[in-house]
Amino acid sequence: MLQYILSGLTIGSIYALIALGFTIIYNTTGIINFAQGEFIMLGGMLMVYATNMLHLPLFLGFFGSVLIVVMIGLLIERFAIHPARNASIVTLIIITIGISIMLKAAAAFVTKDSFTYPPFSGDETIRIFGAAVPGQSLWIIGAAFVMMVGLSLFFHFTIRGKAMRACADNREASCVVGIDVDRMSRWSFGMSAMLGAIAGIMITPATQISWFRGTELGLKGFCAVILGGLGSGPGAVIGGLLLGLLETFGSYLFSGYKDAIAFSIFLLVIYIRPCGIMGQR
Repeated sequence: MLQYILSGLTIGSIYALIALGFTIIYNTTGIINFAQGEFIMLGGMLMVYATNMLHLPLFLGFFGSVLIVVMIGLLIERFAIHPARNASIVTLIIITIGISIMLKAAAAFVTKDSFTYPPFSGDETIRIFGAAVPGQSLWIIGAAFVMMVGLSLFFHFTIRGKAMRACADNREASCVVGIDVDRMSRWSFGMSAMLGAIAGIMITPATQISWFRGTELGLKGFCAVILGGLGSGPGAVIGGLLLGLLETFGSYLFSGYKDAIAFSIFLLVIYIRPCGIMGQR
């Protein structure tokens, strides 16, 4: 039981980071960014290049990869979203789908192989009350915890974070009181790209990364958003962790149907409680 719980929390931590990326952009701009999964793919791919090809130290590869993905996120907002900011939300969402296809095609053009790199603390396995936990799982859970706490502090105790929360509550009123809404939009895409890159870097040693992997993880992160409640930060975390646990235990009960479990839960939530666990009606 403990083995499955720890495995579920590991993958659930990744889903929670992805869900937070969706939530930050949605709250600030009203857009559901379906290119979020490609931030994950880019983070993992760039880290592979930095460590396997350039042979950079882990910390340099980590920060370099995250920085590049954040820059890509800012460029997407500036040259794809900002010019169409007055268009309908549906149009903006379709633009993010087009960006996702473009980034995935670009990665496939470079290589169609799958890659990984050594876990951060080697192949060491830690025993916890009889359960065998790979060291990378603890890195994933720890990184997710640090990012969640850091984001909570940022949104509640910094001027920039409070401004982003104000945009989430009422964009027009935020503009009236002098908040630069366009700048907050750029910040949301940059932070979302950062979360996606970190998730991709952390999960690659545990599995593998390839040009199509980001779409799958992105869609499951969106399922976590719906489960927790669209627009709710705590809901994104709870939805991600809960989805990871349900998926892990479901794959034990229904072997071979792991991917179907997340989307089945998504459909049930849409039918039974569309607002999710913590979302407003």
